[in-house]
Amino acid sequence: MSDRVVVLGAGYAGAGAIAPLEDALPRDASLTWVSDTDYHLVLHESHRVIRDPSVKDKITIPVDDIKSPETEFVQGRVVDVDTTSRRVQLEDGSTVDYDYLLAAIGSETATFGIPGMDTHPLYLKSLDDALEIHEQVKQAAKNATRESPAQVVVGGAGLSGIQSAGEIAEFRDNHNAPIDIHLVEAMPEIFPPGDSQVQGALRHRLDEAGVNILTDDPIVEATANQVQFEERDALDYDVFLWTGGVTGPQEYGDVDIEKEHNRLQAGMDFQTSDERVFAIGDNAVIDQPGERPAPPTALAAWQAAEVAAENIVAALHGRPLKKWTYQDQGTLISVGETAIAHDVTVADFDLPIRTFNSLPAKILKKGAAARWIAKITSWNRALDAWDAL
Repeated sequence: MSDRVVVLGAGYAGAGAIAPLEDALPRDASLTWVSDTDYHLVLHESHRVIRDPSVKDKITIPVDDIKSPETEFVQGRVVDVDTTSRRVQLEDGSTVDYDYLLAAIGSETATFGIPGMDTHPLYLKSLDDALEIHEQVKQAAKNATRESPAQVVVGGAGLSGIQSAGEIAEFRDNHNAPIDIHLVEAMPEIFPPGDSQVQGALRHRLDEAGVNILTDDPIVEATANQVQFEERDALDYDVFLWTGGVTGPQEYGDVDIEKEHNRLQAGMDFQTSDERVFAIGDNAVIDQPGERPAPPTALAAWQAAEVAAENIVAALHGRPLKKWTYQDQGTLISVGETAIAHDVTVADFDLPIRTFNSLPAKILKKGAAARWIAKITSWNRALDAWDAL
């Protein structure tokens, strides 16, 4: 009987593994791709939709434009993985059997047990989320006045929070909308634990964009119209976006594989405690040299996808697995129409200036997204998306 390889998820990790698997799997093996959406979302550009919903057409890529006709695609939400019977259970009651599984269904936003954080804020983990944030910001601005501006609070000043605050500021400026924007971070500085140079550059750009930065005081509760802090006075809001940390998807709650914070634990070869299940992307905690695992970033998922595909094929043939080490290529963050670049490596060459902004950083940021789109589709599609990135 032919081996059945199943990939779960259409994020960076899942989408990035499809072509390498198609190229390397033996002819008698079958490949099935399972996702709750029939498109890949360029998630690290989804904040652009907050400002302009039309961007969605440029950053969503249909699965049929990524996979070959021979790869089966099943649209459905995963609700369980039975490692004993090697079967994936979908929400509609159907199942998908596997011999080898690549788990890459992404993550959920961590709420850290903060009261009200699981019910009141908006999150940014999908296209629908981005569209909902846009609609709520637009409606809040419509209901506001110059004397009583809409209050938009963005909780968490990491990559997603900073980029989202920048897009809300651009929406405000483009529409001359009465909006106050507050970026809240529990740690003493934004973009923790980033280098002080990039933190300073980001703070300067956010200040220029009119974003009120509140640091060094954690949110302790969220209500329907207010965020409460440990020390400072509560902050009323009309729109509250929470971009806290990463936790594993609830679908893995009962899966019989070793987990950390509901994320599947995987070795440097991506193999989990079940030798038939490999895990990459945000839904996994992947071992690395030293004490810290691979970061839950798009770049890490891009890098891991091809090696994971190679290792699944190696496991299928009984060959040794390759160990993977994450290669940090620097930081690229957009703040509205500009961007900040820090410690960037291009073609294995370290740029001579550690931190810079303006047009060069913006081009590098757009180029990174374009390269990814080209990798999984074509340069024609990447160039078509350029203006939206």
